[in-house]
Amino acid sequence: MKLSFLSGMLCGVIMAAVVTFTLTIPGTNDHWRMEIVNRGGGTWHFDKNGHLGWRWTVPPISERNHSVHLIVPQPQRSSDSSGERL
Repeated sequence: MKLSFLSGMLCGVIMAAVVTFTLTIPGTNDHWRMEIVNRGGGTWHFDKNGHLGWRWTVPPISERNHSVHLIVPQPQRSSDSSGERL
């Protein structure tokens, strides 16, 4: 029982490390920021204290290029003349 618990914990730690190395580290890497700067989407700047920073210069492009029109169906009136409702 202890062995299965410890092996499960080890698998969880390994999976967390894989997620960290594949998602978090490239997201904070300056290589990708330089690619964005070269393509005109970001810029390097200095703040008032002299610290180097990075920011976007263009707003993100929306995935939706057009407005969505919703069509709501109207309820059909019954042709029953009895007037009773269930």
